[in-house]
Amino acid sequence: MKMKTEQSVDKILVSILQRAFKAITDEMSISLTKTTRSPILCEAKDFVTGLYDAEGQMLEQTENLPILSFSLGPVCKEILRQYGSNLREGDVIIHNDVFSMGNQNNDVAIFKPIFFDGELVGWSAAKGHQADIGGAVQGGYNPNATEVWQEALRIPAVKIYEAGHLRQDVWNLIFANIRLQMVQEDIKAQMGACTLGERRLQALYSKYGRAVVDLHKHALFSATEAMMRAEIERFPPGEYKGSSWVYYDGKHPGSKFEVRAQIRVAGDEIWFDFSKSSPQTKGFVNGTYTSTCSAITLTFLQMVNPAIPHNEGMLKPLHYIVPEGTILNASYPAATTFGNHLCPQVADSIFKALGPAVPDRVTAGWNHLLCSLFTGTHPRTNRKYVDICFLGMKGGSGALKGCDGYDHIGMIDASGGVLDQDYEMYEQQTPHMIIKHEYLCDSGGPGHWRGGLGTETQILLRGDETTMVVFGDGDVEPNYGLFGGKGSVLNRIELRYPNGKKKIPKSKDMVHGIPDGTVYHQIAGGGGGYGRPKKRPREKIAQDVRNGVVSKRAAREIYGFKS
Repeated sequence: MKMKTEQSVDKILVSILQRAFKAITDEMSISLTKTTRSPILCEAKDFVTGLYDAEGQMLEQTENLPILSFSLGPVCKEILRQYGSNLREGDVIIHNDVFSMGNQNNDVAIFKPIFFDGELVGWSAAKGHQADIGGAVQGGYNPNATEVWQEALRIPAVKIYEAGHLRQDVWNLIFANIRLQMVQEDIKAQMGACTLGERRLQALYSKYGRAVVDLHKHALFSATEAMMRAEIERFPPGEYKGSSWVYYDGKHPGSKFEVRAQIRVAGDEIWFDFSKSSPQTKGFVNGTYTSTCSAITLTFLQMVNPAIPHNEGMLKPLHYIVPEGTILNASYPAATTFGNHLCPQVADSIFKALGPAVPDRVTAGWNHLLCSLFTGTHPRTNRKYVDICFLGMKGGSGALKGCDGYDHIGMIDASGGVLDQDYEMYEQQTPHMIIKHEYLCDSGGPGHWRGGLGTETQILLRGDETTMVVFGDGDVEPNYGLFGGKGSVLNRIELRYPNGKKKIPKSKDMVHGIPDGTVYHQIAGGGGGYGRPKKRPREKIAQDVRNGVVSKRAAREIYGFKS
């Protein structure tokens, strides 16, 4: 029987279906980009789309923001556990709750069950960072929070459409707790993307039939799993350890918390154990199980063959140990909004652990996110606005063997997926004006291969009584270099008030009543260098100096370059 099943699999059709699944999630992503209102979504692309089978297994996803991508599957399985057979065609389910497998409260997911011939065959899903989701602070980032209710409205999985009919009472209840009308329109856009995914997957089942699609889907999972196992077998077997640090929990100045990875490679499987990480914090600097597993996955994927398809089979040989009560998996009812942004520390600990074993597969340290979120009333429209300053926060990536780091790529949890807002659109959508946004000379860590450059940004803040929330890290410890490479410059944020005074906010902070005419100044550090700087080819140093990437002083004193 097994031989007969294997003979019935058409390997070409397996490939066709894999690309078809990917085309569907890409089309969903395009739809969402074109129909959302918030610049967080339509400009920065802080969202993901995905397809799942009837058991909640990933078929494909479009990873505009990878930390979100790998958080959809756990929620899909949670919805199946909750609803079981109580699902009907036309249902639409909304979810954001971090204590039922969500990753961050602001990251709101829409799931649509997909039926064919009256039977559940899959799910389409879209998750996006909403500009507001209730809670004590507009925009959702509350560095003073100590429990989840101070952060956001919790939405465990609930139907907002049932059998094709809007549940108006549920809709009203949710959006009565959200400040911005825009969020309703963005949720509708996510629903539209899911409807598109539903139609496209139904068309595949109609074309090939359920038996054929399901057979080849499982063949795709098996082939992908085999590819991942083959990659893991290339890692030397053994146990490896690495650590990184989170600085300041928003409550206790000088506090620091360890993120410790213990990694075991055995044959064609790998275990990521973070059980010896620090206990959870009192503030909002905590992760969830889902956000941490997502961070582990996206980091490891940077170390393996990029041709491996992203579906459920890829995940089978990966094992996660993240005990509850640690900073990476906080117990209810902890505040966890910062959880996505613990990904850099998770990645650092993994790269440091595996670096000696596979030096050609790891990078030096990426820039850690230090970000600002502005809220206020737009003086030209008299409407409330929320702006995440993506322009200023994106630093450089770490260098790797044979390649300099990427300039201004942003945090590793986005892996280049989050985009800058268009300058003109930024000045239309917010009251602020951009003064400067440019690469920062000498910001990348020196090395045989240089770390990617960070940026310097200046923005003129307009409007009375602007509030700024700062969240992030990277202002205490430079992004590390590897194998003789040097660290990068530190992150820094400064407010320059019209009266000449200056304020440097803490890395988790809230500043109220910023006056009109204040200049916001930010340095986003670069990535760490790889290998000794004095081994860098002379022609590359000369080119860096000509391009203003490296100063003459640094070329002379650090690289030993004489023009």
